[in-house]
Amino acid sequence: MRIVYFGTPEFAVPGFEALLESSHEVVALVSQPDRPKGRGHRLQATPTRVVAEARGVPVFQPSRMKDPGFLAALTDLAPDLGVVAAYGRILPDALLAIPRLGLINIHASLLPKYRGAAPVHRAVINGDALTGVSIMRIVTELDAGPVFRIAMTPIGPDATTPEVERTLAALGAELLTPVVDDLATGSAVPVPQDDALATHANKIEKHEGAVQWDLPAIRIHNLVRGLQPWPLVSAVLDGARYQIHRTAVTDRATLEPPGSVLEADKGELLAATGDGGALRILVIQPEGKRPMAAHEFLAGHRVAPRSRFLPPHPPNA
Repeated sequence: MRIVYFGTPEFAVPGFEALLESSHEVVALVSQPDRPKGRGHRLQATPTRVVAEARGVPVFQPSRMKDPGFLAALTDLAPDLGVVAAYGRILPDALLAIPRLGLINIHASLLPKYRGAAPVHRAVINGDALTGVSIMRIVTELDAGPVFRIAMTPIGPDATTPEVERTLAALGAELLTPVVDDLATGSAVPVPQDDALATHANKIEKHEGAVQWDLPAIRIHNLVRGLQPWPLVSAVLDGARYQIHRTAVTDRATLEPPGSVLEADKGELLAATGDGGALRILVIQPEGKRPMAAHEFLAGHRVAPRSRFLPPHPPNA
């Protein structure tokens, strides 16, 4: 079949490469526009564009999905199928009507759970032990289409969002080609979702990184894991702002107020939490500097006695 692939970030690369190695023809890639990155703010090609250019696949990067010229160019390609993986934009009905067999999506959750923009982040933040990938048909309603195939995988207790996304990207690539093969032969049988069981994975917002230290230790730990690579959990200590990259839940009990520094020597940085427990901070990043392990941080930073980790701004600010 003739396939147009819609995808932008690293998550979309394994599925794209799987189709390029299949018996089907990828006639174009549609990616979001390149964005400036780094200190020099230079435009950087999206990960999928890099692959497409290396393989000689034409690339479209429209600023508007309803652009008549873009829609006409897609129509001229006469695609049989569209495949979407973390493209990052809602596709209009006019586009959905172009491929002969419609569009399918690699969705990083066990649908109908976590429909929406941030399924992996929300699964990690909520402390889920299990997640997966669903290959589904795209319909007008967000992530509500019937599902062709599904696969599950565990989420480790210390796994971060980027780590889980890499696992799911590879898993989705394994599922994708068999579904496309079935669509080509007319043997694909999608299963409708149970809308009554649907949950929504809201877009991650910057204010979510302002952790409240009166939360239980496991809850803070899950926020640290889940709010990566952005916005990260932020805190203020002795008037300076920090981002926390890695933590570990301990079995230590304390009566100190939440956020209180319990230990800050011998490479150990522990803070009290709201459930009377303690969180070990493993990797911390001072504002304007690189992330560093706790022992490295403590070697160059004196933490004042009775210091407390505090949120950088009021909740919902």
